[in-house]
Amino acid sequence: MASSERRDGRPQRRWRDTLWAIGLFALVGGFLIRLAFNGTSAWLPALVGAASMSVFVVWLVRRRRRHDARTTGAEPDDVPVMERQILQGAPPPEEPGRRRAMAALVDSRQRRLRRHRWWAFPLLGALFFGIAALWFASGAVAAGGWMLAAAVITMGWMVWYHLHYDRRLTRMRRRLQG
Repeated sequence: MASSERRDGRPQRRWRDTLWAIGLFALVGGFLIRLAFNGTSAWLPALVGAASMSVFVVWLVRRRRRHDARTTGAEPDDVPVMERQILQGAPPPEEPGRRRAMAALVDSRQRRLRRHRWWAFPLLGALFFGIAALWFASGAVAAGGWMLAAAVITMGWMVWYHLHYDRRLTRMRRRLQG
């Protein structure tokens, strides 16, 4: 079994945290979705579109990691590792510098969650349920019913995940404080 720590004592990154893996997943996923919607005869535009989308996704992920690293005082490679520790409920790090970085990441995530929830959930709810209402108004009852079911399931999952992630952050904050 491989060690879960590097020589410098920091947890080891997983291969799926690397930018090339994220870009490859975005490329393959975008390519397959475009092929499914446009047919296999349009493979070249699907590949070009998926490649440009994957470059954009990698740029966004890299930008977010660098911003989080600047905010927390950690290395950009350590940000996904700290997020995983928070989500898995791992014990807080022993080293004081890494504890401060983890606490700063927890505070940053909680601020972001709480700052955007007052407008994000109502906007997404209006969008999802509004589309279902438009389907019903146009006379497509079956499509409206499916969209309404999708809206209820999606909004329910989003609220549950938001509360779950906030609870995990609060637990980690308590463990970091003592």
